[in-house]
Amino acid sequence: MELIFLGTASAIPSKFRNHSAIALKAFGEVFLFDCGEGTQRQMVKLKLSPMKINKIFITHLHGDHILGIPGIIQSLGFRGRTENLKVYGPPGTSFVINSMMNFGYFNLQFEIEVHEIKSGIIIDEEDYRIECVKTNHSIPNYSYSIVEKKRPRFLKDKAVALGIKPGPDYGKLHRGLNVEVNGRIIKPEQVLGKPRKGIKIVYSGDTSPTDGLIDLAKDADILIHESTFQADNADKAKETLHSTSYDAATVAKKAKVKKLFLTHISTRYKKSLELENSAREIFKNSVVAEDLMVIKVK
Repeated sequence: MELIFLGTASAIPSKFRNHSAIALKAFGEVFLFDCGEGTQRQMVKLKLSPMKINKIFITHLHGDHILGIPGIIQSLGFRGRTENLKVYGPPGTSFVINSMMNFGYFNLQFEIEVHEIKSGIIIDEEDYRIECVKTNHSIPNYSYSIVEKKRPRFLKDKAVALGIKPGPDYGKLHRGLNVEVNGRIIKPEQVLGKPRKGIKIVYSGDTSPTDGLIDLAKDADILIHESTFQADNADKAKETLHSTSYDAATVAKKAKVKKLFLTHISTRYKKSLELENSAREIFKNSVVAEDLMVIKVK
């Protein structure tokens, strides 16, 4: 599993920070969370093909989080994509995507499936679950959690003792299905170990601190939280419904996450260390995300 920071700037990009975008390579797919202007160029730098993107998740409809989508869509068309693209986002996403389809002249051989979301589980697959919660910003913003469904270990010795031969039955039992062996029904719990906790990653989008996000991020391996301002700009953060480094670290501490990445950094901060040190006063395992940073998640 790889977490890729394509853009870590706030509303105005800088020489070193592009508009918001995060890619996650996992479960045989590439998920894109937000897609600010310039995201395609960032992907080229990391040799990450847009053709591999199956799903785009939009936190909110501010331009710095969505204006890269028209370019992605048109590039997919130029490359001959035929597989449908799924886009998830807050109410109003359908209107925005439909408007983007009128940007210039191009032809697509694939459909764009738009899903306007509300708080709760929005995707529940065999290997993972994606959940969202509405958080507090100047327009509707949704924070997302991605949770790996990790299966218990398959205990081969127990399977052999029960007379189960290696083959398809092993896979069925590992997936939670009963099998019949010599007229006996073997249940998964007879050959599986204890439940295992899968990886959990949470992305805040733009928000002031909220209890809903703390609940969503509980016990996460990674929390990616916006940190537009330094702690000494708390009044400005409150006014604009953003967060400070102190706020993000407090959320991480209350949620008992393992690691915090700060993103959505204002151009007023030339040195990441200021924000990082401020957050570490509250939550030690805090890091300021940088553009093109690739994190191996285990």
